[in-house]
Amino acid sequence: MKRYLALLLVAVMAFSVVACDTSTPADGDSDAAQIKIGLVTDTGGIDDKSFNQGTWEGIKDYADEVGLPEENIKFLQSTSDADYIPNLTTLAEDGMDLVVAPGYLFEVAIKQFAADFPEQKILFIDAVVDAPNVSNAVFAEHEGSFLVGVAAALKSQEAGMNKVGFIGGADFDLIQKFEAGFEQGVKAVAPDMELTVQYATGFDKPEEGQTLASKMYDEGVYVIYHAAGGTGNGAIKEAKDRREKGEDVWIIGVDKDQYEDGKYTGGDVESAILTSMIKRVDLAAYVTAEKVAKGEFEGGTYEYSLKDEGVGIPEENPNLTDEWVNQINDYGEKIANDEIEVDPVPSRVKE
Repeated sequence: MKRYLALLLVAVMAFSVVACDTSTPADGDSDAAQIKIGLVTDTGGIDDKSFNQGTWEGIKDYADEVGLPEENIKFLQSTSDADYIPNLTTLAEDGMDLVVAPGYLFEVAIKQFAADFPEQKILFIDAVVDAPNVSNAVFAEHEGSFLVGVAAALKSQEAGMNKVGFIGGADFDLIQKFEAGFEQGVKAVAPDMELTVQYATGFDKPEEGQTLASKMYDEGVYVIYHAAGGTGNGAIKEAKDRREKGEDVWIIGVDKDQYEDGKYTGGDVESAILTSMIKRVDLAAYVTAEKVAKGEFEGGTYEYSLKDEGVGIPEENPNLTDEWVNQINDYGEKIANDEIEVDPVPSRVKE
């Protein structure tokens, strides 16, 4: 919980619509004990080892901290976008004080849902719906991706390799921010390093992710960074399979620390995950739940950036040297201090 408090003290200063008390409700607080929180997943599922799972973990962390009864938090999984409105409606009718929708795929559904249930408090993660009952959490993904780009370039240089790759779940502006930051981080270390970019046809296609990763590795890509949700799990599997066979390849996780997901047997290291670009969706869920409990919820937009530690790399990075971590942190400080401006648009789009 200490990490939540430390981040919260900084994060609330960036909130664009309202200042709030950063103290944590004590266990057994009557208001906190009464709130009910529901989450609807996108098609990636609750155990996508990425976005949905990270958001749910933030809800569970809050519930554990304040002692919410188990039945006060619940999630509904969506198998297609046709499930979004029915699932959101079910949670509202079940009396949830806060309904959470993680992912830009909910944008159309949230617009309708917010209008149909104007008294329902909603946390919408990764896009913006302008409604008084919607709190939007957005992230500076390009800033965090810059840092893992630095890591990819440093690791590649050590191995004498000159090609890295990026796999996105869909080719549009939000995911392009990951690509853009990664590209700039790589080029900051190695201006001549080659970047291969591939986009999948969705975020719930692990087989496609594995195929794309296999093709990249076959073409000499040494480190892949994925921003592809469940599709990226297939890319992680390909990296693990190859490392188990003795091949020296790496992959970078996204949204949460995916080190555990990259673990394999029989190699010289524990995990195929070089590092991960963390988006603090868990913190967004925690903070918003706390605001609801305190009666301080308001609609508006909250940006989590590198400056307030809303994005970044894990505290522990077993596959990075201390020297590399120091270099990455130096770049992070420069970005946070506005000495380096990370462009959210990749060069291929500009061209």
